[in-house]
Amino acid sequence: MDNSTIEKVRCLIIGSGPAGYTAAIYASRANLNPVLYEGIQPGGQLTTTTEVENFPGYPNGITGPELMEDLKKQAVRFGADIRMGIATAADLSAAPYKITIDAEKEIETEVLIIATGATAKYLGLPDEHKYAGMGVSACATCDGFFYRKKIVAVVGGGDTACEEAIYLSSLAKQVYLIVRKPYLRASKVMQERVLNTPNIIVLFEHNTVGLFGESGVEGAHLVKRMGQPDEEKVDIAIDGFFLAIGHKPNSDIFKQWLDTDETGYIKTIEGTPRTNVPGVFAAGDVADPLYRQAITAAGSGCKAAIEAERYLSETGK
Repeated sequence: MDNSTIEKVRCLIIGSGPAGYTAAIYASRANLNPVLYEGIQPGGQLTTTTEVENFPGYPNGITGPELMEDLKKQAVRFGADIRMGIATAADLSAAPYKITIDAEKEIETEVLIIATGATAKYLGLPDEHKYAGMGVSACATCDGFFYRKKIVAVVGGGDTACEEAIYLSSLAKQVYLIVRKPYLRASKVMQERVLNTPNIIVLFEHNTVGLFGESGVEGAHLVKRMGQPDEEKVDIAIDGFFLAIGHKPNSDIFKQWLDTDETGYIKTIEGTPRTNVPGVFAAGDVADPLYRQAITAAGSGCKAAIEAERYLSETGK
């Protein structure tokens, strides 16, 4: 690549959810002149959520897109350079680190904050998009409250699905757990808790093939024992449809350089956002398989910016 086209920056932030924007607020106030690229989904996963009621400081709740817009404005106010663009390649072999944007522009940065988030896995049904924010959710702790005394379904058979079903069972009138296989993949403890919760009904060997409803989800079309001679179509009435088949961290372009777990979450040094590469920090859901909340992401973005500032002052860059 022609050197004249390479832009040199001190602090590059990739991703624009709570982690990226919070990192930009702190990095700007520390005079690191951060450049932030918003990525494939400006505002991150929260832009697919309607009401956010558990982010501190908003007693009446706020919509996901509004919250992200507020964080963005705050970062811009302190001088963050926020741009559209997707990081498509990375070279973290030596500092300054090189990131390619939109497969054409190259940026060299002294410190890198990766806040690329994770993407909830969907079944791939058109109805999931049709009812997004109208009964379809990939986060029970975010949206469960809206289904108090209602009937919901959770799709999945692993620990996450069981946890979500148990969490929802304390709010909803009834929870269906839709499991493709004839058994649960979850740990023994989780299985027992699910099977001993009276308002959870486990539907083994059921596949979801569609959703229906006028102005939101009113039910799901299922097929029992799909592909077997005794295959049977089943419809269930539900108010909410929760996906719990996992998340995919958006870490692919960094995997060659950074330690990740088997799912692809970037590993950080316990209690910090530091990765195995000095000057490269990971914040938010891309490095968090456990909590995945807006507030924990924001907190880790703050840590990443403080660490970035320390690193630059210690290395004299």
